[in-house]
Amino acid sequence: MSDRLAASLQGDLHRVGEFIAARIHSFFKQKGTFDQVALPELCPQGEATPLHRFFRQHELSPEAQMLLLLALAPHLQPDFYDRIIAGALPEPGDFPQLGGARGRNFRGILPTGETALFLLAGEDLQRRLQVQLLFSEDHLFARGRVLWLEEVPEGEPRTSGRMILGQDFVDLFTTGHVSRPRFSLNFPAQLMRTELEWTDLVLHADTLHQIRELEVWVKHGEVLMNRWGMRRKLKPGYRALFYGPAGTGKTLTASLLGKYTGKDLYRIDLSMLISKFIGETEKNLSNLFAKAENKNWILFFDEADALFGKRTNVRDAHDKFANQEVSYLLQRVEEYNGLVILASNFKSNIDEAFSRRFQSIINFPMPGSEERHRLWQNAFPANVRLAPDVSLTTLGEKYELTGAEIVNVVQYACLRALDAKREQIHYHDLYAGIKREFLKDGRIWR
Repeated sequence: MSDRLAASLQGDLHRVGEFIAARIHSFFKQKGTFDQVALPELCPQGEATPLHRFFRQHELSPEAQMLLLLALAPHLQPDFYDRIIAGALPEPGDFPQLGGARGRNFRGILPTGETALFLLAGEDLQRRLQVQLLFSEDHLFARGRVLWLEEVPEGEPRTSGRMILGQDFVDLFTTGHVSRPRFSLNFPAQLMRTELEWTDLVLHADTLHQIRELEVWVKHGEVLMNRWGMRRKLKPGYRALFYGPAGTGKTLTASLLGKYTGKDLYRIDLSMLISKFIGETEKNLSNLFAKAENKNWILFFDEADALFGKRTNVRDAHDKFANQEVSYLLQRVEEYNGLVILASNFKSNIDEAFSRRFQSIINFPMPGSEERHRLWQNAFPANVRLAPDVSLTTLGEKYELTGAEIVNVVQYACLRALDAKREQIHYHDLYAGIKREFLKDGRIWR
């Protein structure tokens, strides 16, 4: 954290602390009634920290600004509330009106919705109802996953839940940038990167043309929707289906789209998303899309048949809830404002309800002889020599292999050459590697 940012946040915390102390003093001075204590100026002119830019960009009310700082305070000073409350109370003891809760690991006080209501409205019922609107689902805070109240046991007041400030915004307000999420049970997606270039991608001309169209949308979709006013006529985001045999370039294409459009591409681990427990799959999906919302990430669902497959006739409870999962996923995919790519080996495996909503359905066919020839040319390291008995043209014409299989053959042949202390690849090295690839999936070897 820079000295300037630290000093600005320290000033914000000082003003918030003085405000809390004044509220508590006012409460006890009036024996339970509540004088209005003016909110401090939290967005002074000239301040250009990420927090203050956020205040101005979204034209937040003074109450909303205070709410953000109340939630941010424990992330900056663990003893913030304990110290202020201890100094402001006329005598030691509990002060339930202020709300607050202890965390599982965190030893200090964490603010709850009641904390915000007491500080911003006291016991004025009308003002308390107005403050509660800051926690509504229609507010910027909830829509953008900025700040929300944790779930509470059924029957307890909703405002008894702790105020939770999204970690993305904690990072933004304290460091100036948002950290990338780590792969975990809460975020079962991995950031995909590639060192390859568009020139390394060998596809049928029709497929490549459709990929270029997709790249154009990623680059210009925001202008189309906002500046050109198509948001009123089009659903948010873009949905594409890549289908074709394994190894034909679907994953590489997605990675290159992310690389050349400057967007983070996350590959979703469906094995961690899908749960046998009723409602858990929807919950996992909700967490994933909430994390991705408004980030301009590309979401890549590989082997999407596992979750996006056809719905079945309802024969038992399992079928019913499986269909609910597909319906819920369809809803979330349609609401996502970025690019979603589904990859499948077979187009027919994808539920028609999804297919109707794809803007692009792109076939990745088995490469023809010309494409295979280029794949063989691209696959060998630059410092490797081929023996005179190796003809890449013949290999491309004779053996029907995918790009991934050709890379596997080259790797196998190179390792054989290294083990034999040779820097030259012979035909028998490649022949043995091709045979292995054919036998892997039971294809007839000739």
